[in-house]
Amino acid sequence: MRENGVNRKYKILLAFTSVLAICLMILLGLSMSGALPALSGTDKSGTAAAEDIPESLSHEGYTLEKVVVLSRHNIRSPLSGGDSILGTITPHEWFEWTSAASQLSVRGGALETCMGQYFRKWLEDEGLFPENYQPEEEAVRIYANAKQRTVATARFFTSGLLPAADEDVEYHAEFDTMDPVFNPRLTFVTDAYAEAAEAQIREMYTDDMESLKDNYELLSDVIDLEESAAFKDGSVGAFATDDTVFTLEKDKEPAMSGSLKTACSVSDAMTLQYYEERDPVKAAFGNDLNEEQWEAIAEIKDLYGDVLFCAPLVSCNVANPLLKEMLSELTNDERIFTFLCGHDSNVASVLAALGAEDYDLPFAIEKKTPIGVKLVFSNWKGQDGEEYWDVDLVYQTTEQLRNTDILTEKDHPASVDISFGTIEMNEDGLYTDEDLKSLFTQAIGAYDRITADYK
Repeated sequence: MRENGVNRKYKILLAFTSVLAICLMILLGLSMSGALPALSGTDKSGTAAAEDIPESLSHEGYTLEKVVVLSRHNIRSPLSGGDSILGTITPHEWFEWTSAASQLSVRGGALETCMGQYFRKWLEDEGLFPENYQPEEEAVRIYANAKQRTVATARFFTSGLLPAADEDVEYHAEFDTMDPVFNPRLTFVTDAYAEAAEAQIREMYTDDMESLKDNYELLSDVIDLEESAAFKDGSVGAFATDDTVFTLEKDKEPAMSGSLKTACSVSDAMTLQYYEERDPVKAAFGNDLNEEQWEAIAEIKDLYGDVLFCAPLVSCNVANPLLKEMLSELTNDERIFTFLCGHDSNVASVLAALGAEDYDLPFAIEKKTPIGVKLVFSNWKGQDGEEYWDVDLVYQTTEQLRNTDILTEKDHPASVDISFGTIEMNEDGLYTDEDLKSLFTQAIGAYDRITADYK
């Protein structure tokens, strides 16, 4: 179904905002080029020359056949507005957002257009897209969750990817609601399953949760927690590492209560504010933080996502509909490019369900699923006539996000190879077609095993 719930007025509005976003991108690029103040005491880990940023998307001697992308939306405003706990947990004023709570920001639209343009140039250079490509029916699919930030991200990406085409953004739920394919909910839960899943979560992540003590102290100092209205009236206390309570219920997302959840909301807002606010000291409420400290703040929300969505018993449950959708796209012979736009929970749970090994993301303060990140599956034909796959995380560096950098072949986003514990790359960093698709089959089958073992 195409554009369910989007009327002509909304399309015109998004097209208009796309133009505004590009204008903002250009203005910011002119005004901010080299103008960001250096962080005193910074270890400079957030600043990189173009040649230092890792890139691994192209493969000499291979021909690109198709691409499937699972994307997180780009920069949004915090999920809750100023009348939420965010408004009372600090005495400071938050950044004045360019969008309503949870919606894509103007900067987010500009950044996503840049990413779409980068992908267009890459696909043209590899010969998959001709210049000014206008796809035949079924050759390209743009499918987003129905939330505003994901639909808008898909539109901005598509405007950069296919500027000469009128490609629709597809979604299958009422606008600004959750599509079941992208909704990371538990579709199977019994008492036995919930007990086993929570035990697995605690076994995997208790030490990590306890190690957040220093992160919590830093976050509390930055927001001046003890001077806040919420702290003074007792509605929020000091962050603790041992008060997490889990809730695992059928047809709902995994949930928790306690300090980690509260701190995650603040960590998320602080991280987004750092991307949006030009002055990094102002972004940190008057504190001069280095990149390592920004990473420590972002680590709280990263761990929150891992804890909720990445234990095997959970990831194979919540990601099951999306894994099936992705496998369908990987095996669709009519399709040459697919863009699926969802959330960090989607990217994290899919990677976990597939058994991805730990990875490092240089020049990013979010180390797991950075804002706007793309999980890219690219299909290549070798000189031996066989099909191979590359799997990469592609993301804009923190500096690129803050500067709203235009992306080019020279000034490219970062790209990091993803490895899996059960299959091996060849000497060129590629997986066989059989091995890659077997990962999906096994991850999808794990759901059936869970329902059989815990019925």
